[in-house]
Amino acid sequence: MARCNFGYNYRTITLMIGVLGSTYIKARSENNQKERLNIIFILTDDQRWDALGFAGNKIIQTPNMDSLADQGIYFKNAFCTTPISAASRASILTGMYERTHGYTFGQGSLKDQYAQNSYPIYLKEHGYYTGFFGKLGIKFENASQLFDESEFFDRQDIYKDRRGYYHKTIDEDTVHLTTYTGHKARKFIQNVPVDKPFCLSISFSAPHAHDPAEEQYFSDPEYSDLYEDIIFPLPLLKENEYFNALPKEVQKGFNRIRWHWRFDTEEKYQRYMKAYYRMITQVDTEIGRIRKELDKKGISKNTVIILAGDNGYFLGDRQLADKWLMYETSIRIPMIIYDPRISHKKVEEPVLNIDIPSTILDLASIPQPKLYQGTSLVNYYQHNNKIPKRSAILFEHLWEKEEIPSSEGIRTDRWKYFRYRFIDAPEELYDLKNDPLEKNNLATDLRYTDVMKKLRQKCEKEVLKYENKKLPDIN
Repeated sequence: MARCNFGYNYRTITLMIGVLGSTYIKARSENNQKERLNIIFILTDDQRWDALGFAGNKIIQTPNMDSLADQGIYFKNAFCTTPISAASRASILTGMYERTHGYTFGQGSLKDQYAQNSYPIYLKEHGYYTGFFGKLGIKFENASQLFDESEFFDRQDIYKDRRGYYHKTIDEDTVHLTTYTGHKARKFIQNVPVDKPFCLSISFSAPHAHDPAEEQYFSDPEYSDLYEDIIFPLPLLKENEYFNALPKEVQKGFNRIRWHWRFDTEEKYQRYMKAYYRMITQVDTEIGRIRKELDKKGISKNTVIILAGDNGYFLGDRQLADKWLMYETSIRIPMIIYDPRISHKKVEEPVLNIDIPSTILDLASIPQPKLYQGTSLVNYYQHNNKIPKRSAILFEHLWEKEEIPSSEGIRTDRWKYFRYRFIDAPEELYDLKNDPLEKNNLATDLRYTDVMKKLRQKCEKEVLKYENKKLPDIN
């Protein structure tokens, strides 16, 4: 075999070129990944907006969430468009109102025409590597096809004890779902391909109560002493007058039934408040571990983290539990964006859960689809665009279930109007400026007749607008 002047044969030269070439390609791929932002979207289940230290809560320990808020963009007035898990998650996935995508509990599967407009589909089409781990909360037969990697898991309702939260294993050890979710997220980060940017969606089941179990809230035993010496302040609007003002269907419905499970005595209230907070602190610990993994891999400065809750939550307020209603307690959620390129900012303007997919695509430099009904939250802190102003926001809960009366309403900076859809109950009107706790229903006060009329008309207009945006059924 002929030899080159450098003393190497052609095979050796070929191998050397191959090694140099692959090294160059790898370096170029890593540079490409660094040029495009990685995105991590973290969703918690039933974490109300003020169950967060940064929100002013002096009891709860959430140092890692607080750090994201302190270093990033904190949205003080964030809301879900629908205060029910399944519909809210479908809205986050598709960027559309429930009135448009039509998905909630009891409605079968999410229709394919909406799933195909979900944010992971657009990300994959534009070169992102996508992953999802945790509670999807949506019925869709081809859900695994939405992501490059995924594992969907939630509480197991077949168990009436701690096994509802303890049914996943790591190295043959059964662990809490929160621990397992964090573990899957870190493994994804460790093994993600270097030639693509990634978007990782992490959906914790916590702090959702395990409804079939007597104890309701389960955290890892290492948190069992946390908050043990704390006496929690009693819930807001705990007096009978606020419960008695509710429609009789709400008084007899799931909100009240679950209040009896969790909060109807002071002993139960103290016990379950501690347990609920422990679950959130455990999630917080996993968020800290995920951030350390990003640092370890050297990609933390190129990774944006979005944190949000799926809906609000009653913790004994109005002598109720859970969500579903149109009060602020039920529709207000935590929302934070940590963008390493931007210093801290607090945003006062109202933002929505349907803004999240628009934001994810914007961060990935993907134009917002015409079907999306939210707006990118990047507008509030980076773009030179004029900050979007929402004059009014539609809220809705459309599941036709007797135990959870369906309702809809409109919210402005000053006013909240809502009505129940299928029961004989009075309309409700609140002056949020002077009555932020929504104590005094002004709907029958003649001084506010014009306000009622305008808000009712606005609500009907918004309902019709989003109803008319439904996509044609695909046979």
